[in-house]
Amino acid sequence: MHLYNAWLPPPLAAQTAAERDSFRRVISDVSASFRPDDPESVFSTLKFISVLDLFIKAKSDVALEDVEALIQMGLELFHLSRNKLYAQVRWGNLLVRLLNKYRKKIALSIQWRPLYDTLISTHFTRSTGPEGWRIRQRHFETITTLVQSCRRFFPSGSAFEIWSEFKSLLQNPWHNSSFEGSGFARLFLPMNEDNQDFYSHGWIEECIDLWGSIPNCQFWNSQWADVVAWVIKNYHNLDLECFLPLLFARYLNMFEVPVANGSGSYPYSLDVPRNTKFLFSNKSSTPAKAIAKTIVYLLKPGSSSQQHFEKLINILEQYYHPSNGGRWTYSLERFLFHLVLQFQKRLQNEQLGTKNSKPIEQHLGKSERVFFVNSVLKLIDRGQYSKNEHLSETVAAATSILSYVEPSLVLPFVASRFRMALETMTAIHQLKIAVMSVAFVGRSLFFTSVSASSMKQVDLGGDDETLIDLMGVSLSNALLGMDANDPPKTLATMQLIGSIFSNLALLDDKIDDLSLMPMIRFSEWLDEFLCRLFSLLLHLEPSSVINEGLHSSAASGTFLVDDGPYYFCLLEILLGRLSESLYNQALKKISKFVRTNILPGAIAEVGLLCCACVHSNPEEAVSQLVEPILTSVISSLKGTPHTGFAGGTFYASSTKNRSTISPALEAAIDYQLKILSVGITFGGPAILRYKDQFKEAVFLAFDSPSWKVNGAADHLLRSLLGSQVHYYPIDQYRCVLSHPDAAALEEWISTKDFTADERLTPKWHIPCDEEVQFANELLDIHFKSALDDLLKICETKMHVDQGDEKEHLKVTLLRIESSLQGLFSCLPDFVPNSRNGMADDSDHKFLIAGATGCTVGSTALREKAAEIVHTACKYILEKKSDDSILLILIIRIMDSLGNYGSLEYDEWSSHRQAWKLESAAIVEPPVNFIVSSRSKGKKRPRWALIDKAFMHNTWRSSQASYHLYRTSGNFSPSDHVTLLVDDLLSLSLHSYETVRLLAGKALVKLIKRWPSMISKCVITLTTKLQDSNAEEYAVLGSCSVLASQTVLKHLTTDLKSFSSFIMAILSSSHHESLKSQKAINELFVKYNIQFSGVSKSFFRISDKDNHTCGLGFSDLVSQIGSMSFDSTGLHWRYNLMANRVLLLLALASRNHPNSSTRILSETAGHFLKNLKSQLPQTRILAISALNTLLKESPYKLSPGEKSAVLEDLQGNAKSSLEEALTHTFQEEGFFNETLNSLSHVHIISDSESASRGGHGDSSFQSLADKSITRFYFEFSASWPRTPSWISFFGSDTFYSSFARIFKRLVQECGMPVVVALKGAVDEFTTAKERSKQCVAAEVLAGVLHSDVDGLLGEWENWLMPQLKNIILAQSVESVPEWATCIRYAVTGKGKYGTRVPLLRQKILDALMTPLPPTVATTVTAKRYAFLAAALIEISPQKMPVAEIQLHNILLNEVLGNMCHSSAQVREALGVTLSVLCSNIRLYHSSHHDDTSSNVDTPMKDESWVQLLTERAAEAVVNIQNVSQSDKVTNPIDTRSQNGHADNDSQDDTKWMETLLCFIISSLKSGRSSYLLDVIVGLLHPVISLQETSNKDLATVAKAAFELLKWMIVWEPHLQKAISVILSAASDPNWRTRSATLTYLRTFMYRHTFILSSPKKHEIWGTVEKLLVDNQVEVREHAAAVLAGLMKSGDEDIAKDFRNRAYVEANNVYKRRKSRKSSSGSSMASVHGAVLALAASVLSAPYDMPSWLPEHVTLLARFSGEPSPVKSTVTKAIAEFRRTHADTWNVQKELFTEEQLEILADTSSSSSYFA
Repeated sequence: MHLYNAWLPPPLAAQTAAERDSFRRVISDVSASFRPDDPESVFSTLKFISVLDLFIKAKSDVALEDVEALIQMGLELFHLSRNKLYAQVRWGNLLVRLLNKYRKKIALSIQWRPLYDTLISTHFTRSTGPEGWRIRQRHFETITTLVQSCRRFFPSGSAFEIWSEFKSLLQNPWHNSSFEGSGFARLFLPMNEDNQDFYSHGWIEECIDLWGSIPNCQFWNSQWADVVAWVIKNYHNLDLECFLPLLFARYLNMFEVPVANGSGSYPYSLDVPRNTKFLFSNKSSTPAKAIAKTIVYLLKPGSSSQQHFEKLINILEQYYHPSNGGRWTYSLERFLFHLVLQFQKRLQNEQLGTKNSKPIEQHLGKSERVFFVNSVLKLIDRGQYSKNEHLSETVAAATSILSYVEPSLVLPFVASRFRMALETMTAIHQLKIAVMSVAFVGRSLFFTSVSASSMKQVDLGGDDETLIDLMGVSLSNALLGMDANDPPKTLATMQLIGSIFSNLALLDDKIDDLSLMPMIRFSEWLDEFLCRLFSLLLHLEPSSVINEGLHSSAASGTFLVDDGPYYFCLLEILLGRLSESLYNQALKKISKFVRTNILPGAIAEVGLLCCACVHSNPEEAVSQLVEPILTSVISSLKGTPHTGFAGGTFYASSTKNRSTISPALEAAIDYQLKILSVGITFGGPAILRYKDQFKEAVFLAFDSPSWKVNGAADHLLRSLLGSQVHYYPIDQYRCVLSHPDAAALEEWISTKDFTADERLTPKWHIPCDEEVQFANELLDIHFKSALDDLLKICETKMHVDQGDEKEHLKVTLLRIESSLQGLFSCLPDFVPNSRNGMADDSDHKFLIAGATGCTVGSTALREKAAEIVHTACKYILEKKSDDSILLILIIRIMDSLGNYGSLEYDEWSSHRQAWKLESAAIVEPPVNFIVSSRSKGKKRPRWALIDKAFMHNTWRSSQASYHLYRTSGNFSPSDHVTLLVDDLLSLSLHSYETVRLLAGKALVKLIKRWPSMISKCVITLTTKLQDSNAEEYAVLGSCSVLASQTVLKHLTTDLKSFSSFIMAILSSSHHESLKSQKAINELFVKYNIQFSGVSKSFFRISDKDNHTCGLGFSDLVSQIGSMSFDSTGLHWRYNLMANRVLLLLALASRNHPNSSTRILSETAGHFLKNLKSQLPQTRILAISALNTLLKESPYKLSPGEKSAVLEDLQGNAKSSLEEALTHTFQEEGFFNETLNSLSHVHIISDSESASRGGHGDSSFQSLADKSITRFYFEFSASWPRTPSWISFFGSDTFYSSFARIFKRLVQECGMPVVVALKGAVDEFTTAKERSKQCVAAEVLAGVLHSDVDGLLGEWENWLMPQLKNIILAQSVESVPEWATCIRYAVTGKGKYGTRVPLLRQKILDALMTPLPPTVATTVTAKRYAFLAAALIEISPQKMPVAEIQLHNILLNEVLGNMCHSSAQVREALGVTLSVLCSNIRLYHSSHHDDTSSNVDTPMKDESWVQLLTERAAEAVVNIQNVSQSDKVTNPIDTRSQNGHADNDSQDDTKWMETLLCFIISSLKSGRSSYLLDVIVGLLHPVISLQETSNKDLATVAKAAFELLKWMIVWEPHLQKAISVILSAASDPNWRTRSATLTYLRTFMYRHTFILSSPKKHEIWGTVEKLLVDNQVEVREHAAAVLAGLMKSGDEDIAKDFRNRAYVEANNVYKRRKSRKSSSGSSMASVHGAVLALAASVLSAPYDMPSWLPEHVTLLARFSGEPSPVKSTVTKAIAEFRRTHADTWNVQKELFTEEQLEILADTSSSSSYFA
């Protein structure tokens, strides 16, 4: 039994035993209502889902075999309802919850294939049903989480099947199917024991290779990182040492942080299609969780993973510092969080020895734990005072968890930080965070200080004193922290005190003996605390103006109450734990304070203070606190005038002068009544002694003429009733169980290790007879008699004066409401009518146990109330319909009457204390090494768990009767409920917005509980929409109720409601006002988004037997069809809506077997006509519609079929739509008009920023229209299926969905379409307007890709000439569209894009034919652009012979053309070259075995690589020589002598520019992984061209250089790269040397894990040499690079360098000093020595390592040298001062006096008067 259920109030805890049987009963009901042979019966099972959910949420104790049976049945249901998305969503979610909850207790075997099929058929095929995108999105979320929950149950062998299924998707890394493949693999691969054999060393190697095939793509990285993390966590026998450098290098580069003032994000991240990103979403850009998990599970004794981890931490540490924040802070914060969390989980697994934990020899020992904690402390140290709130909170929580693992490391750290925060008062925010950290480690501090003294000497050295002091210091300082002007600090202090006292068993002066807090006498501390608290309360400023009227709750307080539960929590703990004498001492002070002060600004705060006193000791507190206030209130009230409204005799005042109270007295009475109402919440039987005074006070307050006082009386009456009849825990904060190892501390409890210990069970307040009797008396006075009064006012109209009548009604209604709200569900509910006359209630009486308190009153009372309120409602609507207060009161009464249990539900959902339990201060993690205790879960103090049990009870009581009558069809709502529904319906159409909203909410709650009422409401509301005389507010009211989920769900099953809903919306265009149009529009959009299909019974009803249901289905279709033509003169939005409904209905009918195809073909014809509609929105909708309606393709040539076979079939294989369509498009001029209309949709913006996409996200569509015109969830494989990265095309406005329609049309109706299209296309291809050319391109693309019979014949005489004209046309602006058209036409068919379309080869040949020599350069550029676009779509592994030959020919052509004179052509050539080379390379990598065929011999010959590298090297030398000679020689000479050379150099420049374009496009397209060796060979040219005299070339080179910085070079090319870089570092040109340094810095960062140690030393040596370079810029640059390298994790190299730098500089200094002259050494060597020293100093910002003081001082001694040495010294020292300013007064103690003087000399600026 779960702890919360065992701790329920005793009467309920006993009832929970029956839940096991009721669960079994519900399951048998479900299986009875489901018939496997009738898939439609799934819908009848849906009503049980919320009931089954109850048992999960109530944590009921149910039989495991029942759970297994339910899961099996659920899976069967899930698979049977393949196309019913809504049913699958509901069942799927239930299954996920069941599987997650019972996953460790049940044994199942679940097949993966059916899940995969469902996923594919719903989300990855073109057969999109009519469902709205919201439903599809929910379906996707459901099915993915379901797969994740089922994974652990996949049988053995599934991993192998799954991998072989998805591996084929990963073949071509430049096709989107590879992204889907990685997503599927991550989703499906099971990591359970059955599949252990699959994950071998070889498999991991294969994975890591695949991972490398797409560089720099966040989506790709996170999929693979996840897979690797899972494998490493679950399988311990794999030896992964060889992969570690590689993995860590990947992980380091996945954190996109700025290196050496570069940018902080990939300059070219590969774009994943929106749908794929959405489907396999990864929440953050960096998969921090996967990285952390991998690292934690890789750690084991003797593994090199420790050094790697340490290095990673050293590199990333600097980015945690507050001054280095940025976009990357979020992923770093998550990384820290998951590191600590996974570490804790791993330790817990190892301690409990769960079956998944590692073998003993791999467990983390003491040394590994110390190592891990030390490493993470570095990050914690940096991030503690971050400006990012999440990071600083994560740091505090991490400190708390780690302090239980290694207190000897963590606690001294916290203590020193706390001291530093107290000393440096400059940074205010530090104090709050430091206090929070102490609060979070409170418990581990106590444990450490009381654990055995032997431990102390070993672990903590001499520090234990300071730690124990820390508690005392923090407690005494905490008092200073309570400050009304600094809320965050005050709350942190309260959290700290609360956390400390939650640990102590009893607060008494004897605390001294425990040596826990030697410095404090507790009674003195308590006095001081109360003084501070009172002054805080006196100075509080209310956060908002206290609002008058109904809505001011008793507790609308200041920050103490609103910003967190710490204040009340602290008071409860403090007062609950005090010893008797101290409690009395505190109570005296508090009661004096409360009696003497009136603080209207702090009602809630003072009320809670009284409440805490009463909760702790009701008898004492009531007599000392409550009684005095009560007496003073009664005496004040007696002195004020009365109205007689509170049920006394009423005197009709003949005089008109209203009696009033003075504002001051009113405020005082209001304040006292309200603190009373909060204070007595937990009063219980102690209140009975004063029951007469309470009655009198409530009566007098209701009788007062002030509405404010009446409101306070309402609060008081509620709490009185609650404190008498409700169940609530008492003595919750007493400590009942001390910790076994330390008597002074309380033992905390975990819900998972729960044992039924009598001492622990909470005591509950169970009402005694007198309390019930008192509650009944109060009801008689304020509920029964108030109801009688109400009836009297309404029936006898006893008031002459309208004002009096209103006041009297207000007070009477307030009394009724207050009684209902005080009772919650203690007043019994209505009894429903049973349909079959006799109530077979024995079965349906019980689902789960739950009650708020004991029963008071009777059902009859509730029924009487409903009748009287109904009368009153009619009266008020008739007489006082403009009085919103009365209406709101009456709605609230109806809500309480009808929605039984909803008050508890609201209470539960808004409960404050539920989340205070999550604060790390009161959670003890399951892993505790201080007192070696083990538990299965987190431990919390007992009071916190009692709180949770109390909330659990509240939730149970709200649900206990809610679902009782829903599942059986035998019950209908009681007549009283029907009355309430009618009243609420009329109120929800009221003219006041607040009234409408409240009534609407209450109504929706009611009809949700009684679904049989929905239909009636829908009919009433829709008539309002159709009624042309309806007021605007009525329209708004009906729309807001109709838009509720409850109603929209109901529409799918109820034909009558559905047809009236649709017709009402479509015929509501007569409501002119903007507001009502907006509401109707929003309602329709919402309906679209949520649309979950139409019930099948719709289609069964033929029109003959249709007398009852309004419109039959086909009537409805024809009626809507007639509305949806332009001619009807409807507003365009209505036309659009009608079309959309028509489409939804047509699609819904398509899935149904016996619906007529007539509807479909008519609809298709209708939408085809709509393509030429005058309304742009309707056109776009028509495009969406045709894309989904055109399905069959009888004319399509299936692969390998000859057309001869087709001729026989021609007769019978006609498409069902063909007739209607042919008829339409053969009208005269049809296509001309259509294309013309479509061209208006293309909006070509001047800025060329039109976004790509399936539809124009064009500017003329508002969001609402878009959601109607498009299927949001477009087919996820929507074109293009390869990444789009070629940017020089400019943006295109080619809409692939237009092309798809024409393709489908041709496939549907064959060649007649092509013939009909000819003329229009010819005309549009040559049109001037770009938008017309766009349409022509789309049509042509569709025709070319359609593959129908007869197309080859058209190729020669129409299509080919057309294509030639396009290539040779002079116009430039529509190139992007035509390029996309070509790309569409050659796209591969099939899921992986590998089947070759019919005309691909022809198109390629047409493009390959050489151009006539005279054409303009734009045409040349255009041809290459077309070629590049076509080649992207080819899938390289499956190239046929012809395509390979084409690649060869083109490669030679491009290489020969690289010096082309036009820049535009050169760019196109560069792109084409990169596509060609990468295609060739990928082809080889997948065909290295077959050497037989002769075709690819020239392709094998990689002479082009050699050609590129050699030619590049020559070109660079020439270009540099030319730019040198330009500067040297006289311009007049060059013309005569160097004419020839100059020409050459021009060629070299152009050639290089093409080559740089090649590099840029290789890196941007993500194809670089196949061209690494080529790019490495070209590093030197790129580096050396950074600064050339030719500006264009330099710009391109710089762009390439930026991209190269992000490239990671893997083995085997790494060695070559290093040699290239090192040679560039000794280049004679100093600019090249400087650029090499820039590159080296990022190069070292990216490759730090994969470079071998000798190589690193070599690189350091090279950079050090440059410190004494003869060019001063290079020297300074080298120093900056060295400072960066020292932070990059290679501690040993850095240390060696620092020491050498110090010795060298010291020698130089001595030499200079002894000679007194600068003759000895060259300037460069002195400057070099000083720069090395400066680099060391600058490599440690913010810290003060032990070596730093000496280095800085030595550096300062050089300040007398001449420039540039002097400026270096001054800059370095200034930077040092700036970064150490914050903590200087602590750090300066590490310097000697002499050192400080030398520093002071340098930093004081020299003055003229020195």
